[in-house]
Amino acid sequence: MPDLVLPNVLDLACRRAGLDPTGAAPLRNHANDVYLLPSAGDSGIVAKVGAQALRDRASRAVQLTLWLTEQGFPCTRPAQVEQPVELAGHVVTFWRFYAQQDRGVPDAGHLGALLRQLHRLPDPSVELPPAAPLSAFADVLSADTTLPEHDRRWLIDERDRLLKDFQQLVFPLGTGLIHGDAYPGNTLWDGADAILGDWDEPAWGPRELDLANTIQGGIRFGRTPAELDAFAEAYGYDVRDWAGIDTLVRIRDLHTLGSFLRRAARGDTGVAAELERRLRSLQRGDRASWVAA
Repeated sequence: MPDLVLPNVLDLACRRAGLDPTGAAPLRNHANDVYLLPSAGDSGIVAKVGAQALRDRASRAVQLTLWLTEQGFPCTRPAQVEQPVELAGHVVTFWRFYAQQDRGVPDAGHLGALLRQLHRLPDPSVELPPAAPLSAFADVLSADTTLPEHDRRWLIDERDRLLKDFQQLVFPLGTGLIHGDAYPGNTLWDGADAILGDWDEPAWGPRELDLANTIQGGIRFGRTPAELDAFAEAYGYDVRDWAGIDTLVRIRDLHTLGSFLRRAARGDTGVAAELERRLRSLQRGDRASWVAA
């Protein structure tokens, strides 16, 4: 669990949004620093603190989830405050908090049903960027100062190889609005209903990109064949039967290293050890299990 390292930023952002920061508690630290504001409303509000450079992404997440809510799609909802708030090199957004009460995340079947519904929606009113696999990963690699040069070179070459393969793929499901980071870990319970959260990477792109992440979870994180069967049945298409799935799984493998590189550079030794394991696994070309962090 992250420390509350940005008290002034969080305090000022909350006050600009008309929210009470009293008792703010860190929830997680991954692409963003995420905090619970237990005093802000009956059930609490979540504040997400990101870098100023992610301002467009933060604004898009708010606008898109408002549109999705209008469409009746079950997603996490932004708090009803003026946002995003920008200050001190950061951008802050505020979201409704969904207490999970130790229920565990919704299963892969729930995600399959959510993605089936998402992919059938009309074109959104919010402008979306084209899907650009591994573009953010390239930025992380460029900024990293901790990797040995031979590992950096290998990752650059592997990214280039995978993108060349990606450009040759034919996508039977066509293109449209995609979540961009859809996997069961980004679903939550809202009462009895499963909802889809973490709208940081929506795009216009091949729908198979939204399906590959769960398949990668069956390879790297122990998701069972029965879970993958339920996912395919709920979505109405089994992407495992498509010839291009291996390329998308390998792209996802590489994508997951991005947050580990950032966190390892900040001194997280546990993350650094898992980054090392994943990197060697990729270089060997094996399908070893990885540890989520």
